Amino acid sequence: MFWRNLSLTRAAATFFSLPPRQALGHRSSRTGGCLIPNRESSGSRYNVPPSAEFVARVSGISTMAKLPYRETADGLDAAFVGVPIDTGTSNRPGARFGPRQIRAESALLRAYNSGTRAAPFESLMVADIGDVNVNMYNLKDTCKRITEAYRKILATGCIPLTMGGDHTIAYPILQAVAEKHGPVGLVHVDAHADTSDVVLGERISHGTPFRRCVEEGLLDCRRVVQIGLRGSGYSADSYEWSRAQGFRVVQVEECWFKSLSPLMSEVRAQMGVGPVYLSFDIDALDPGFAPGTGTPEIAGLTPIQGVEIIRGCRGLNLVGCDLVEVSPPYDTTGNTALTGANLLFEMLCVLPKIKYY
Repeated sequence: MFWRNLSLTRAAATFFSLPPRQALGHRSSRTGGCLIPNRESSGSRYNVPPSAEFVARVSGISTMAKLPYRETADGLDAAFVGVPIDTGTSNRPGARFGPRQIRAESALLRAYNSGTRAAPFESLMVADIGDVNVNMYNLKDTCKRITEAYRKILATGCIPLTMGGDHTIAYPILQAVAEKHGPVGLVHVDAHADTSDVVLGERISHGTPFRRCVEEGLLDCRRVVQIGLRGSGYSADSYEWSRAQGFRVVQVEECWFKSLSPLMSEVRAQMGVGPVYLSFDIDALDPGFAPGTGTPEIAGLTPIQGVEIIRGCRGLNLVGCDLVEVSPPYDTTGNTALTGANLLFEMLCVLPKIKYY
């Protein structure tokens, strides 16, 4: 068994060193019994998810899309990074296991987006850089650790694609993002506005990140949209504070029974050419589609609408994205994490400089 595994490791190492089209098993010809790939790419070498034609999906160490693991973001254009916390949750825990389960379910991802013909792995150098080493006993210290980690990532010029973790993480991430880019626009997809001031006496939780961001000047409030908000509230207008800051609030009732492509045309115009951060809470989706989350609300968005929102961000100056609040213990099928993995892939496909066929 050891030697079989060693052989597989060597095979995988050889695979990852191949040019993209060769590794993916693109059209080829046979000469003298050898498989000769057509070299249709420029010769530049990028990290590419291995094809299941050659590498079994169930094999190997679990990374996002089975991409190579890297210690740092140096030399990367985009990186998948996990922030495994749920110490900011107010209801059901388990989001600390989100990054791990998203990675496991991401083994099904392939190199091209068949819907949009995006070729992210022919455009950007991408890898999985592991998880932020969070403090499970101290949320404030965890926030400091997150900010410090993202400062280092952003300093390399890399765009982070984050796997949460509860939504608290958006606050320290945006601290680092705004340090580099200044106040950013925000596309926030969620069942909840996450703009509470104090929860149980605490100012930092998954219900408060965007209130803190506004207070610290991290957001360009004229370029903030919140999509999918719903559920019962503590007042007749739960989103009054958001509107007062200048946010565009799109409650879920405005989304029912329709395509969100027209909405996203308006959002692109609102965002303009400035830097934009995309934050997607999986509970924006209806719990019938994504039950594995901490604070589910009925009558939510469909996965199709979630994809429409992300694809509608194509052309924006995206400087970071996150997918948060996947709680695997509440979905033993793995479908919530599978959906999260695919939404993260869609985010990768709309980053600046992505090639489309």
